[in-house]
Amino acid sequence: MSQPADHYCLHSQLSWRLVALQAALLTGLVLTVLGALWASGFLLVNRDEDRVIDVVQSAVARNAQGALVLRPTDDLNKLRAEIPDLWFAVRDREGHTLSEGDVPPDFARIGNALDHISQARLGYQMLEDSPGKPAARLKRVNTDAGNVQILTATQGRMTGTKALLVMAATCLGSTLPGLLLMACATFIATPMVVRRAFAGIESASDEARRIDFRQRGSRLSADHLPLEVAPLVSAVNDALKRLDDGYSRHQRFVADAAHELRTPIAILNTRLESLPAGAEKTRLLEDAARLATLAEQLLDIQRFDQCRNPFGRVDLVAVARNVAADLAPLAIAAGYELSLDTATDRVETLGDRAALERALTNLVQNAIQHGGRRGTITIHVGSAATIDVTDEGNGIPKDERTRIFDPFYRLAPLDRGAGLGLNMVREIARLHGGHVSVLDGPKGGASFRLTLPPAPFAS
Repeated sequence: MSQPADHYCLHSQLSWRLVALQAALLTGLVLTVLGALWASGFLLVNRDEDRVIDVVQSAVARNAQGALVLRPTDDLNKLRAEIPDLWFAVRDREGHTLSEGDVPPDFARIGNALDHISQARLGYQMLEDSPGKPAARLKRVNTDAGNVQILTATQGRMTGTKALLVMAATCLGSTLPGLLLMACATFIATPMVVRRAFAGIESASDEARRIDFRQRGSRLSADHLPLEVAPLVSAVNDALKRLDDGYSRHQRFVADAAHELRTPIAILNTRLESLPAGAEKTRLLEDAARLATLAEQLLDIQRFDQCRNPFGRVDLVAVARNVAADLAPLAIAAGYELSLDTATDRVETLGDRAALERALTNLVQNAIQHGGRRGTITIHVGSAATIDVTDEGNGIPKDERTRIFDPFYRLAPLDRGAGLGLNMVREIARLHGGHVSVLDGPKGGASFRLTLPPAPFAS
């Protein structure tokens, strides 16, 4: 049992892969630019204006008298060693102060004027003061000594972890809006591009679905196809051509074999006619008739497949009379009575007379072979362009009534027939725009009905 096909949506996969590629390219570009700016000194992300405030916040405490003091923490000692000109000022809400380093007079005079401010950056007037004067950072924080205000204008070195976080936030802030915009454009444009590029494939698929196995020379159109898909369509067309060539060789072989069989069958029939009458002669004549029928069926396969004979008005009553006259001796010799019943004197259809005679011959021969060698085989021509062939044998089970029309299918495994007769009847019916069906006979046997379209009234 074959595994189910693993299908996927092309434009969905293309969209996601394009978005992933865009994200990788955009991230790489931003990282490259940020790295170049950092290396050139334009991106001063290695300095942290909150570093001094964070270290002082961890070090502030109170002594027994309630005054603000600094604990000698490792971070504070390291900060003092890193920044020789370190200065900061600490003030609580009660007015207690603590400072270290040379606090610039401009900031020392602030006092309690900014107690109600949680945080601020205090700079100088641009173009009027020295650009070397650093801006001060003021921030109110919670410490072990309570809520205090810390003021400093010195910056510490940024830690590696914080530098990575700053870089990540900068990269994300730079790439995310552009990536979202490109992703939206990709998911909208990709299905449109794929649909337009594969419009030729949809047309080729429709052509492939319309291919009829009975019609030779069918090919898929290779127009308006992407270069990547054109080789597949070309390979399919090559395969169709090889199938046509193989079928043609098969047809020639079948036709040649059938022609070659005709001569020995005719000689066999001549020699059988010279035998004395008896049951054995009857059986041999039946076998020879089946061989002749098989050869004619093989020729019919080629003749009807080519469909070269033009259709004309055919009288089904005349066809039934000819077939009954030809097969009456064989039916009588096999133990049957053969009856012809017509609703009217003339019932016409449009078709190939030889093909219709062959179809009716196959139905009557099938009744002779499977009718149980008893009773009557009846041929009835209805006024609605139907022909019924009914026997009084054992009938056909309902679950077998569809399969018996398949080529080389035989109801009984040891049946001496080739299994082509009923299939040929179905193909001839289809060729004429009709159909063949199996019904229950009035006396329990099988009844085959060949239904054909009536010919229009002649003007």
